[in-house]
Amino acid sequence: MASAASDAAPVLEPEPPRRGPAEEEEDEEQPAVTAAELELAAELAALRSADARRLVLSPRRLSGPLPAGLSQWFPALEVLDVSGTGLAELGAELLALPQLHTLLAKNNRLGGPGSLPKGLGQAPLGRSLRVLNLSGNRFAEVPPALLELHGLQSLSLGGNRLHSIPPEIQELRSLEFLYLGGNFITSIPPELANLPFLNYLVLCDNKIQSIPPQLARLHSLRSLSLHNNLLTYLPREILNLVHLEELSLRGNPLVVRFVRDLTYNPPSLQELAGRTIKTRNVPYTPSDLPENLVRYLSLASNCPNPKCGGVYFDSCVRQIKFVDFCGKYRLPLMHYLCSPECSSPCSSASQSSTSQSESDSEDEASVAARRMQKVLLG
Repeated sequence: MASAASDAAPVLEPEPPRRGPAEEEEDEEQPAVTAAELELAAELAALRSADARRLVLSPRRLSGPLPAGLSQWFPALEVLDVSGTGLAELGAELLALPQLHTLLAKNNRLGGPGSLPKGLGQAPLGRSLRVLNLSGNRFAEVPPALLELHGLQSLSLGGNRLHSIPPEIQELRSLEFLYLGGNFITSIPPELANLPFLNYLVLCDNKIQSIPPQLARLHSLRSLSLHNNLLTYLPREILNLVHLEELSLRGNPLVVRFVRDLTYNPPSLQELAGRTIKTRNVPYTPSDLPENLVRYLSLASNCPNPKCGGVYFDSCVRQIKFVDFCGKYRLPLMHYLCSPECSSPCSSASQSSTSQSESDSEDEASVAARRMQKVLLG
């Protein structure tokens, strides 16, 4: 009998209840949590502190997007470094960090659509951020969202793919440090001169061909890095940068060759008449002339040649004048004269080292020697 009982059919365990299609679909929609994300959550939980002020997320810790609970875990965070983690976007998790003043996100994959969170300028982060480093990413243009960070003091976008500097850069009125080296920038907008507190301007390793004379209004500027560009001359207004201590120019054509062929467009009849009025001090009042001519006459520029008392408006001779810096280097500065007849007192580039050119630049050389403490030409 026992043998018969043992040969009976085995008892089957009850099958688990069947899951409906809706439950199975819900499971498929939930993303799987990776081991790296679990590890990051555990590390952040261990680091979590109500008064934690600095957080560095290394590539070992962060292999995906920023964790969603960042602002709840670190409400007092002031410095966040996510450099080299391969991030393709900085998510909305950052916007709720009201005390974050330094964000370092170098050497990532930022630059595509959605790289920066929406509403950055209006968020608490937009008001608190002072230092932003996005160097070594893939930005082809300066993101408009950055131009809304009016409290920003330091901005680094070196080693990206920028081809231009937007005129709206002037909106960053608090900016003291601007690093745009290692891009493909071809020109500098005059609006850059409207940054009253800018101390350090780095534009090296680009494709810049000329410097706008308006940069002479950057009276706080102490360091100007222009090496490895395509500059053939500098505007003479650069001597007005009274606080400039460092000027880096190595690797530019102006160091090894100079502009030789300069053209001159004859003045128009209007300019000839305007020159006559200004040089002969012909009296006039606003009621004597149309408003546009009165405004035109107010735009006259004095010829810098000390042996010429002429003026010019739109037509002038662009010429290179050599000026000594620190008694060691001779740099070609752009010089504007009222006519070709004025070129004899100021030797042109084709007569680059004549004694006349040297004598003409003595006064400017002494001024430059006091102001330029360090000139880097190689």
